[in-house]
Amino acid sequence: MPKATSDDIESTEEMLATRATTTIRKSSQTVTKVSTLSEMWLKKPSISTSAKAKASAKKATADAKEEPEASSSKARTTAAAEVALQEKAMTQGILDTLETDTMGESWLEVLKPEFKKPYFTQLKKFLTAENASQTIYPPAANIYSWSRLTPLDQVKVIILGQDPYHNQGQAHGLSFSVLPPMKPPGSLKNIYKQLETDIPTFKAPKSGDLSPIAKQGVLWLNTSLTVRAHKAGSHSRKGWETFTAQVIRAVLQREDEDSGVVFMAWGLPAQKTLASIGINKKKHLYLESAHPSPLSAHRGFLGNGHFRKANEWLVQKYGKEAVIDWTVISAK
Repeated sequence: MPKATSDDIESTEEMLATRATTTIRKSSQTVTKVSTLSEMWLKKPSISTSAKAKASAKKATADAKEEPEASSSKARTTAAAEVALQEKAMTQGILDTLETDTMGESWLEVLKPEFKKPYFTQLKKFLTAENASQTIYPPAANIYSWSRLTPLDQVKVIILGQDPYHNQGQAHGLSFSVLPPMKPPGSLKNIYKQLETDIPTFKAPKSGDLSPIAKQGVLWLNTSLTVRAHKAGSHSRKGWETFTAQVIRAVLQREDEDSGVVFMAWGLPAQKTLASIGINKKKHLYLESAHPSPLSAHRGFLGNGHFRKANEWLVQKYGKEAVIDWTVISAK
């Protein structure tokens, strides 16, 4: 093999520098898009836009009262058309950009076909209409945060819950997780209790942010990705279950045929979703129990040993390097 010349080395360094710059630029663009989306949609820009259109229509109708009947009718028709066009444009903009602007690239590539299917179109229309009069969690920019924290090719564990927390400031796109300064809700406290039982070195933290675990290949996913404020289960059976089932199928259909994963199905909705997919239990580790909610944790969640069993299975199948370090969030 010929030795590399100084010109070769300089050329390689330039190429690597160019790649690094491109990667940084892409990352910056994604952050900007996500930041922009956090100020859109679920924070009610649609209401503002719609209100302006309606005000315009009201003014046009009022002005028309001073004109002959024919002119009045024409003004009302024009005003109504303006409202319809503005609301259609507003809605279509949200439908077109939310996924492409906020979803992680690895997931976006395989899930794009879903966005054009009738069920997903209906789901997005429902969410847009819901947003016009209700508060929805999590904020738009965080609905798909799980996809950015846990790339498709890195998934080792899927923890499937039901729907997001429904109180202000809690849900941020990862099942069971909350960001500071929110304190861990009851369900997460029970998860911490089970972690302390399964992992002797784990000590429950004051924070509820599960992002550091997600970055290790743990997909914290809900069967429904949004919820109306203060109304648990309000967005179930609207289409999310079909979509999240496809998210799971994307993991099952990865190119690596030997890429078995751990499934933790907590609660009946999660179990129904996985049952509808059909999990090959010879290839994957399937674990199920009651939901960690304080209302049901005593019926089988506490004492389920899921975290210990997951690591034991991962070590046996892939070696020690595959172990999930659950203590990464442990209290110091």
